[in-house]
Amino acid sequence: MKKQRLTALALAAVLALSLTACGGGGEEPPEEEAGPQGVAVQVQEIAADTIYAENTVSGRLTAEDEDVIMVAVSAKCTAVYAEAGDEVKAGDVLCTLDLASTLSSYDAASIGYRSAVQSYNDQAAVFEKQIALQEKNVSDLKALFEIGAASQMEIDQAELQLQSSIATRNSTLAQLEAGMQSSKSNVEQLDTVLENVDARGNVIAPSTGTLVTMNAVEGSFVSNAAPVAVIDGVEQMKVVVQVSEALVPKLKAGDEADVTVSAAGETFTASIRSVERAANVQTKLYTVTLAAPSGVDGLLAGMFADVTFHTDVSENTVVVPTEAILTRGDVQYVYVVENGAARYVEVTVGLTGSGVTEVLSGLSAGQQLVTVGQAYLSDGDPVRIVGGTDAEGGAENAGGAENVDGTETAPEDGNETSPSGEDA
Repeated sequence: MKKQRLTALALAAVLALSLTACGGGGEEPPEEEAGPQGVAVQVQEIAADTIYAENTVSGRLTAEDEDVIMVAVSAKCTAVYAEAGDEVKAGDVLCTLDLASTLSSYDAASIGYRSAVQSYNDQAAVFEKQIALQEKNVSDLKALFEIGAASQMEIDQAELQLQSSIATRNSTLAQLEAGMQSSKSNVEQLDTVLENVDARGNVIAPSTGTLVTMNAVEGSFVSNAAPVAVIDGVEQMKVVVQVSEALVPKLKAGDEADVTVSAAGETFTASIRSVERAANVQTKLYTVTLAAPSGVDGLLAGMFADVTFHTDVSENTVVVPTEAILTRGDVQYVYVVENGAARYVEVTVGLTGSGVTEVLSGLSAGQQLVTVGQAYLSDGDPVRIVGGTDAEGGAENAGGAENVDGTETAPEDGNETSPSGEDA
């Protein structure tokens, strides 16, 4: 029994030695290599540039010498001699309207006005002679009174008669003038109705150009709410827009604006010709007129145009991508890279627009601004730069904030949301 136990112990020892020898003959596993240190970020070199606010409003093109022909009464069209697209000359007959009653009223009103004027002038002449004689009578009586040949009572009666004649003259002429002005008003109203219309009801072209609109149709009625025709000279075009009270103080004649006419596929620079200082009573907007440069092809009166005004310009200022600026409460801040580490910098911002923001304090040209990855940084964190743009590339983004309703663009509040969904 004892011999069997010894034999088992010996076998166990031999097996243990064998296992130890097998394990000890293998190579040690390689140590895991350490990865790159720091937070991966992209940077941009800060540069000075120009930034401005942009305000975009919609308007339309009109011809410099556009003539709008209106007839301020509803009338039947009896003949049409031209159609839209035709070239017409000043004096050409465009159409004929049945305006017999209106022309008759105009003749009557003209006669009435001339009669009222004549009556006023005749009465004024009669009163003038009468009063002149009475004034002479008073003067003569005063001279006779000096030599005792007339009494004071005679002078008083003559002066009373003179004052009565003056009062009668003033009252009568005032009534005649009121009637004359009423007749004149009737004539002027009919003059407006019959502007560009001859005595036979023919509508006459007032200028040479292209007939861009022709609303008269033979056998139908023309409306007093729409033009009968519009003639476009097309030698020079202008752009007319309406702007808000917030924008109008920032515009002046001579300023330039970018104009895009989508229908013609053209974009050009136009200069402001005039800025009205009185708002439209109904819209409360101000009219701004810009002169389109000559030589731009495809522009036609009536086309819509988007006009972008550049205002609030800041030159030679620090401009950075807006997305690089983070916000915590009322504080706005960025990160810059210095000696391989992130540095927290609080900034004060100015104008904001088109993806860029002006930085008034906190940054200077030449610094390396973190533009991607900043939401994951803390002050002093080691960083690893994996990409970015140089100063020139960053400067290309300078521009302005777009506002399509004509009001001033306010700077953005700089709020940024980190990829994790939490405010940085």
